[in-house]
Amino acid sequence: MSDDDRDLELESAEKRAHHNALERKRRDHIKDSFTSLRESVPSLQGEKVASRAQILKKAADYIQFMRRKNTAHQQDIDDLKRQNNLLETQIRTLEKTKATGNFAVESSELNLDENNFDNSDSSSSDSEIDMVPRHKKIKIKKL
Repeated sequence: MSDDDRDLELESAEKRAHHNALERKRRDHIKDSFTSLRESVPSLQGEKVASRAQILKKAADYIQFMRRKNTAHQQDIDDLKRQNNLLETQIRTLEKTKATGNFAVESSELNLDENNFDNSDSSSSDSEIDMVPRHKKIKIKKL
């Protein structure tokens, strides 16, 4: 065997060893990533044995659950913002009425009509207290 053949053989062995090291590193990274994902999913936390397919399925289910939960929370936030804006408008109208002394205010000026208080599309559960009345009439005594 010539020196050139030995050099090629050594080069080939070094390339193989380098490739094997890179492949081992890649597999370790994937394994660590699955471990991290398993620990991030509440239903899999603490479990030592879970197949990769099971981890992916449970992770996908958890992501879908969290998306639905986030959507419901965003709807609640939007509803509360609308209610807050309505109440702020009512406060300004009442303060204006108090300042002018004109207490013969129509309910439409206070934005108390039924449409402004409809929160039927809210995702609140039936057990929660309905914080906003659907329709309210103000009785005003004439002086």
